[in-house]
Amino acid sequence: MRKRIITLFLAVGSILWCSAQERKVQNRPYTDLRKFHFGVFVGTHMQDLELKNVGPQLIEMEDGTMVEKNVVCDQDRWDPGFNVGVLGELRLTENFQFRVAPGMFFGTRHIMFRNYSDPDNEKLIEEHQDLKTAYVSMAMDLIFAAPRFNNYRPYMMAGINPMLNLSARDDDFLKLKNSDVFLELGIGCDFYLPFFKLRPELKFMLGLTNSLDMKHADKLKDKNMMMYSKAVSESHSKMFVLTFFFE
Repeated sequence: MRKRIITLFLAVGSILWCSAQERKVQNRPYTDLRKFHFGVFVGTHMQDLELKNVGPQLIEMEDGTMVEKNVVCDQDRWDPGFNVGVLGELRLTENFQFRVAPGMFFGTRHIMFRNYSDPDNEKLIEEHQDLKTAYVSMAMDLIFAAPRFNNYRPYMMAGINPMLNLSARDDDFLKLKNSDVFLELGIGCDFYLPFFKLRPELKFMLGLTNSLDMKHADKLKDKNMMMYSKAVSESHSKMFVLTFFFE
């Protein structure tokens, strides 16, 4: 993943360096002078869930006895997804813009549970859960752009993205809360084409709240699931997002 990001940065930098050697005719020279404009976006992302395990725990079984269980939970890979939406951007100054981008994020996280409760058992007990996510997002970003040269304009961005989770299920081992808030940091570049402006953007998103529904385990009907549901005390979402804006 790191190699891909570094390769992308080097490719964008090479294009900008080569293009900056001479002046060219500008496409859409007045497009950045608009006070407000709209657009659409589509992209892909890699998502991860950082989980905090509680370690050994006492679980009440169906017969009322208390048994010590030790379950370790982890998302064992970065899982892909896709995102789509619209945007509205306000020009604040020559270099600063404020963007609001409502959209949808779809994906599935592969969660693995490893049960170490019975050391005499030669075969490790494993369970897994495909934690589906469908987020409604409302990204609010501040963009700082460099002066335009020819048909390119690099920029940096930072912002806040509150999200609403629509895919929580009551019969899963883990359940996420209905809402979360993400911090966004990223870079991008405007490419001025003859008929529209293309804006590839790469950003990192970090969940600022504990996204785990702590009351979910007590609502489970199957008591055998409780050792897995109570194995985690905290979770934070992370995403790498590559988005293409069409403005």
